Amino acid sequence: MADIFADNAEAMYDSYGRHLHYLRVSLTDACNLRCIYCMPEDIVFRSQATLLQADEILTLVRVAASLGVDKIRLTGGEPTVRRGVVDLVRGIRTVPGIRRIAMTTNGIRLAELAGPLVAAGLDQVNISIDSLDPTKFRRITRRGDLTDVWRGIEAAETAGLRPLKLNCVVTRGFNDLEVADLARLTLDHPWHVRFIEMMPLGKVADFQQSQVVPSAETRARIEAELGPLTLAPEHDGHDPARPYRLAGALGQLGFISSVTEPFCEGCTRLRLTADGKLRLCLLRDDEVDLLTPLRAGADFAALRRIVAEAAFRKPWGHRLEEHDIAMSREMSQIGG
Repeated sequence: MADIFADNAEAMYDSYGRHLHYLRVSLTDACNLRCIYCMPEDIVFRSQATLLQADEILTLVRVAASLGVDKIRLTGGEPTVRRGVVDLVRGIRTVPGIRRIAMTTNGIRLAELAGPLVAAGLDQVNISIDSLDPTKFRRITRRGDLTDVWRGIEAAETAGLRPLKLNCVVTRGFNDLEVADLARLTLDHPWHVRFIEMMPLGKVADFQQSQVVPSAETRARIEAELGPLTLAPEHDGHDPARPYRLAGALGQLGFISSVTEPFCEGCTRLRLTADGKLRLCLLRDDEVDLLTPLRAGADFAALRRIVAEAAFRKPWGHRLEEHDIAMSREMSQIGG
């Protein structure tokens, strides 16, 4: 595996030549919602002792940065329920080589945390909002209050977290008829509204597969109500959200089509789970344990080699077309 480090010791590639420079870090598997497409309602979360501690996360971020990772996205579960999340952002901000820190959140706690997170060094936020109807929102989340999310959106804007991205997982029979209402938000706001195909994973995979709405169907529904969509020219192929605009819109729409229009060729991501596993593909069960060697005293060089060798064998694609469903974790235990 010596060739992994050849020529440029500060760049990490897989066996297909993809430059891996984006690490999604799950801070916790816990969440203050129970979204139907993400987890079973009776899910039991992991104990704190089994999760990466703050100093361990910072160590692994430094390892990743030494291999050329320059973007970190904090995920969960719900990252804002992690105690000390602001201090953790502040710590990541000091890591040499990290140029951008983003977060994916349900927005419930952003009203109180957006300002402190920006002051600590957060650059950008994605907020999940699957319905503009309070009753449907509660049905999808099993307990959420849409008012809290709107307060979070307002706080994120005030704090300067731009571009503000809103994520909607399109679920047949739940919110698929509302996509035009969500798309309409971009007419008057410079927001990025992104529609995500449901991805089958774990114990709720059967439900997820039956509720998938192809992005082509979502686009057609939006165009039928709001007019033609124009493909935005700035798409670089690495962002999974293919960008479109409505005529005269201040913002843009994105379509993340993992199931029907895979974007594996442009994938530059690795994922660190809250319990310290390096997951090489969201929808494949292949993982490498980092927590055990870290707690056994592995030095920086050893951890660096483990990460680089694991990254080198990142798989090409998810194999959903072969009905190969990853079953070892729920989406909330990976961070999306």
